[in-house]
Amino acid sequence: MTAAPHTIDPQAFLEESLAQASPDLMRGMLQTFVNALLSEQADSVCGADYGTRTGERTNRRNGYRHRPLDTRVGTLDVAVPKLRTLDIVV
Repeated sequence: MTAAPHTIDPQAFLEESLAQASPDLMRGMLQTFVNALLSEQADSVCGADYGTRTGERTNRRNGYRHRPLDTRVGTLDVAVPKLRTLDIVV
């Protein structure tokens, strides 16, 4: 049984799309994903979301360290958040 001409095989469509995509597309997507993961991890370590001030915050962000990460799709510019502990005055 063959598929109707207006239906799309998802696996074949994805494979064809990825084969036609440039490496820059994949590199950009991967870089965005890695940086988002690192940002979320920094939020969880700080105890507050980026840009919010709370009493429960254990430390704060202090810029980024840019590091190259070599992958199959090329070198990514990964922004690793720098964290600074808060000085607690008693």
